[in-house]
Amino acid sequence: MMKRNVQRTLLRMQARAGSTFKAVNPYTNEVAWEEPRWTRQQGNEAVARAEQTGRAWRSSSVAQRTALLTACSAVLRERADEIAQVIAAEMGKPIAQGKGEAIKCSSITDYYAEHAESLLRPEMVEGMAGYDRAYVTKQPLGIVLLLMPWNFPFWQVFRQASAALAAGNVVVCKHAVNVPRCARLIEEIFQQAAAAARVPAEGVYTNLPMTAEDIGDIMSHSAVRAISLTGSSGAGAIVGAAAGKLLKPSVLELGGSDPSIVLEDADIDLAATCSAEGRMLNAGQSCIGSKRFIVVDSAHEDFVEALCEKMAAFRFADPTDPATRLGPLVDKRAQKTLDAQAKATVQAGAQVALQGGIPDHPGAGYLPTVLIDVPPGSPGYEEELFGPVACVFRVKDEAEAIAVANSSKFGLGASVYTRDVERGNRIARDEIEAGMCYVNDFVKSHPAIPFGGVKDSGYGRECGSYGINSFCNIKSVVVRA
Repeated sequence: MMKRNVQRTLLRMQARAGSTFKAVNPYTNEVAWEEPRWTRQQGNEAVARAEQTGRAWRSSSVAQRTALLTACSAVLRERADEIAQVIAAEMGKPIAQGKGEAIKCSSITDYYAEHAESLLRPEMVEGMAGYDRAYVTKQPLGIVLLLMPWNFPFWQVFRQASAALAAGNVVVCKHAVNVPRCARLIEEIFQQAAAAARVPAEGVYTNLPMTAEDIGDIMSHSAVRAISLTGSSGAGAIVGAAAGKLLKPSVLELGGSDPSIVLEDADIDLAATCSAEGRMLNAGQSCIGSKRFIVVDSAHEDFVEALCEKMAAFRFADPTDPATRLGPLVDKRAQKTLDAQAKATVQAGAQVALQGGIPDHPGAGYLPTVLIDVPPGSPGYEEELFGPVACVFRVKDEAEAIAVANSSKFGLGASVYTRDVERGNRIARDEIEAGMCYVNDFVKSHPAIPFGGVKDSGYGRECGSYGINSFCNIKSVVVRA
């Protein structure tokens, strides 16, 4: 099974043959545009240019680096509407959400612009008897290679590139092949910001329009000193193994099947509202999307009724309409995969509380679906369902809820709903196996909060101080007078 999953991952990561990448609009199922595809030679030449730029950038002042990030924030806000339109055309995100993504990107460039100096400040070490001083300093690694996904095509890039650049690294990015114009637009934004900030415009951030097949040379290039991937667990296994063989540090942000525990004393309306938002955001295509709803028996009936009502309110429509909250899945293949998982879960014994499925439409739409009594061994129990399908599990008490939550191979995010805040805090802090836990809300990323998971959800952290440390050489310096 693992071998087949890895093979499918590789196929998804590879582009169609030819000299261009085709972006297919998932709402119309028509080709939106084509973008040039690079050869391996072009990629290696770009890395050589980045290496040359990097020699100067690593010696730049923190003020110069933060000037670039501040300029990026301005460009992102200025071009937010344009960004939203490109995202909608390439992966189907409603433009209101796409514009929100662009603005969120400006929040993380602002965060590192404001905090980089303090985050990179040397830390004095006490207790080194016989020495004049001892301290820890943070230095850049070199070139950071980003391997980025399509589902949040701007936010995923900016939250890592901002940290890497603030630390004095330069960035090369191989983006998902189905969002080629998003990838090019990100590079344009950095170039525009670099010109405004009067820092090097070429080589600080470089887009690599290449396939997964061709990226191996880049990963093994001696100037590439760190690798970060956001993607599936299958892709993470491949990249993590390659990085390990090359002795290069890596950050892997992989899949998730986030549990939401609804206890008997939960505010049902709040729990259902947050659960529906967390499940339906980005058409359910979020690694930290709420996916498994584990409900104590006494709250089960009321919660399911409320969840169905709130999820049904998301109407599938044109993502370019500002009022749309539910757009299509990324492509027809994703639609077919999700439908097969949902049907297999029902065949295994799950009941349908809200009937959704594939609409009568040429695009890759999928209507909100709620499955209850989901049995162990079924796709809804064991796998990540990347779309607007909610799986509800009935449990007898808190202890069983925690056991079911932790039974997943994933460990990215989790939520706990209860009116007893200290009870929720204890469960989130001490009981749940996840990298992020929210009490009385669905999991969200934030510039200041470390983001990442455990188990098959990967390792390493993004955002905040931990995010910038991921791309630093943590150097100890001890001085004898």
